[in-house]
Amino acid sequence: MGIFEAIILGIIQGLTELLPISSSGHLALIPWIFNWNIPESFDVALHFGTLLAIGIFFFKDWINLIKGGYNQVIKKENTTEGKMFWYLVIATIPGGIIGFILDKSIGETLTKMPLLIAIALIVMGIILYIVDKKAQTKTEFEQMSFKQTFLIGLSQALAFIPGVSRSGVTITTGRMLGVSRESAAKYTFLLSTPIVLAATIFKIKDFVFNIPFFVGVLVSFIVGILVIKFLMDYLKKGSFKIFAIYRIIVGVIVIGIFISRI
Repeated sequence: MGIFEAIILGIIQGLTELLPISSSGHLALIPWIFNWNIPESFDVALHFGTLLAIGIFFFKDWINLIKGGYNQVIKKENTTEGKMFWYLVIATIPGGIIGFILDKSIGETLTKMPLLIAIALIVMGIILYIVDKKAQTKTEFEQMSFKQTFLIGLSQALAFIPGVSRSGVTITTGRMLGVSRESAAKYTFLLSTPIVLAATIFKIKDFVFNIPFFVGVLVSFIVGILVIKFLMDYLKKGSFKIFAIYRIIVGVIVIGIFISRI
């Protein structure tokens, strides 16, 4: 794999990991379309780049959450930050374990099935559009309940299917439960942090620390920062309709390519 492929995949990762359009699906489809041979560990390396972006963008939030969680246990101080920290911890466990088991057992096989990815893109796009359009916004980030955070965390287990999208399914679940668009996106980003960090640590032994590796991580990090800023501003007034339409269009194109190669 060369620097050009690393740059392209870094851009794709930065865009698709943080938007509800499936990074795993795109990272599987791009090499399939262009016949690129990409090491499996490079996928996780790119996720590490967007992990850094999330960590830096929400740095103050994480500091406050960790302090709140610590103070709630040690000093018995009940704060919104402490509550949300432990909600995030508990919500991460079931979805993370189930998703890891499913991804480990059949996840790699599914990434080699472009037709399935296309269908997942389309179906999840339709669900995202319908749910977002009909959802009634009742809850902001600070007001989220244990039930809401837990169910959102549990839903991310479905992200083992490439094309579904971790952010797509968690945001959709959040909207279904009445969480505002901006709050659902913020919680999704925070929720993804421990999962991606764990995957990075687990796969670090397989990393090849060469120039394409560092280029890919750097590009996904830079693009990730820009995308988070864009999405958080956009969702103050915009909806997820544009992302749903994009998913459907890409899915249809992939199905067309797949049929043409039969």
